[in-house]
Amino acid sequence: MPRHPDPDLEERVLKAAEMLWHRGGDKAMTLRAVARAARTNTPAVYRRFKDRHALVRGLLLRTAGRFRELFEAGTTVEDMVGVYIDYAMDVPHEYELFYNYVHELSRRKGPGRPRPIRESRPNFALLEDRLAKRFGGAPEDHTRLAMATWLIAHGTTTLLLSKAVPEGHEEEFRKASRAAVATVMKCAADFRERD
Repeated sequence: MPRHPDPDLEERVLKAAEMLWHRGGDKAMTLRAVARAARTNTPAVYRRFKDRHALVRGLLLRTAGRFRELFEAGTTVEDMVGVYIDYAMDVPHEYELFYNYVHELSRRKGPGRPRPIRESRPNFALLEDRLAKRFGGAPEDHTRLAMATWLIAHGTTTLLLSKAVPEGHEEEFRKASRAAVATVMKCAADFRERD
């Protein structure tokens, strides 16, 4: 009797991989464990994802999509940074997955010049777009400002997740991060006015 493809299998596999990652990070997400959690077998997982890298890439795309939804809900760049930090603190394993493997999304095929950052990090493009709406000009005119904003957000998040922030000062660091972004935005506005 011929096999009938399971239309829900890919989603079950991704949910199972995500659940395992949330529980134990990188070490917990073996293809065998994913197959078991998805109520299938390892060959079925391999039919949907050629290897572990392809499965990780599927998880990365889901995570990037969630980040985008949250970013789009933010009305200001400062809101976007706040949401970024909150999300990372809520799902630290997912954040770890994203930053340990995000290079998988931007791999180049062959030699050549690096792609613009907005092509390899779609959410970065969203940030550039927001900055262009706020300050005028083309999104690409705001790459360095977007990088500075990202550095503040990622640096704060990394410090908070690594427990490098003295206990009891977490909220202070979040507020300082938001203030830093607001200051950078004000300086950018002042600079544009002088031009």
